Amino acid sequence: MLSEKIIKNLEKIVGKPYISQKKEDLLCYSYDATQLMYLPEAVIFPNSAQKIAEILKLANQYRFPVVPRGAGSGMSGGAVPIRNGVVLAMNRLNRILEIDEKNMWVWVEPGVVTGDLQKTVAEKGLFYPPDPASLSFCTIGGNVAECAGGPRAVKYGVTKDYVLALEVVLPTGEIIHTGHKTIKGVTGYDLTSLFIGSEGTLGVFTKILLRLLPLPPTKATILLNLPRLNLLSSLLEQFLHLAERPAAMEFVDDLCRACIEHQIQFALPPGEGLLLLETDGSPEIVELMLEKITKIAKQTGAEVVTIERGEKADQLWEIRRSISPAVFQLGSEKSSHDIVVPCAQILPMIEKIKQIRNKWKLPVLCFGHIGDGNLHVNIMYNSGDISKAEAVTEEVIRVTLALGGTITGEHGIGLTKARFLPWEIEPNTLKVMQKIKCTLDPNNILNSGKIFLEEKT
Repeated sequence: MLSEKIIKNLEKIVGKPYISQKKEDLLCYSYDATQLMYLPEAVIFPNSAQKIAEILKLANQYRFPVVPRGAGSGMSGGAVPIRNGVVLAMNRLNRILEIDEKNMWVWVEPGVVTGDLQKTVAEKGLFYPPDPASLSFCTIGGNVAECAGGPRAVKYGVTKDYVLALEVVLPTGEIIHTGHKTIKGVTGYDLTSLFIGSEGTLGVFTKILLRLLPLPPTKATILLNLPRLNLLSSLLEQFLHLAERPAAMEFVDDLCRACIEHQIQFALPPGEGLLLLETDGSPEIVELMLEKITKIAKQTGAEVVTIERGEKADQLWEIRRSISPAVFQLGSEKSSHDIVVPCAQILPMIEKIKQIRNKWKLPVLCFGHIGDGNLHVNIMYNSGDISKAEAVTEEVIRVTLALGGTITGEHGIGLTKARFLPWEIEPNTLKVMQKIKCTLDPNNILNSGKIFLEEKT
């Protein structure tokens, strides 16, 4: 329990208006996109690295847990305060600090919304590629903490490929700086990479340096129908071997297609899945890519449904982003997994998912970023089928690992996948990870209870 003395000390650090114990505020910061809910004892809104450092020093003195939180859009329970304590809301650290057009980088605070950053740099002819589905409200700090990806990862990579440097407050309150303003830099250990994807367990980001690219002048989207699912392997192999890769390659299976079909403004031919591809670059490159994609599709047996540009293309991508809420037509509850397999195993994985669906008589569906092997598997169920859904989850995870895959590509371990971590990571490697956590956070203050089933101190 947070004593009155602790609350008074926190008020001194951030000011009384920026700490709350009101029930309505605690509720707002008690859950993330998993809908797991644990009530914190207080929510605090710092606006500087120095204040966060003071908060963490106080937390170590009195041994209360602290959970950093961005927009709460995470899909693995990473921002849920399972041990109560204090939620460190990063809302006020929301400035774009500096855009360097010549060097093509930008300094941001962690509370900057990803979509807002993209729009701001686009006005200067620059491009920040990572595009998680929640980009209209998720924050850069959360993206870095989870190493978020998105459809464009097939061509441009994920968040870690754009982080050059960090300002980090360690769990014990020290402020450190990692990385470089330069593209190259191998001085000392790569601490920047250590913190990226650490899910708020090793430090709190207060400044982030991101590299930018030139904004592609044009883009187009092509929608393909798959009359037969077995066309997928050949299509994927050919598309990935193009000299100029598509910027995005999204797969939609039969169940997902049925959930969103009413939103598509034109008739779809019968089929077992859809492929949505985006190509970008100069107008000449885009047209050449469309010709190549169309030729490959026709030779392989896929059907070109439509080619769109501008607002109509954006509408297609909005339909793709609507899949996650649309699948609740199939069940009142959802167990969501972001597995990754080698690209050559995409079709076998999808076929296994369909077999699991038929075996357990539950709607088990998949969609996602097949260009980098990342499938979002959703198990839809009603309250009476919880045990069945858990059994399906275990089977999906085991098949993923058997095919040489990994249990999470974007969402992180958090709470929801902690029990599966030892299935993938060998014991000695897990011990090294836990030693790093214990070294940086000896009192287990920061986001404790996440990633590892048992944290060793």
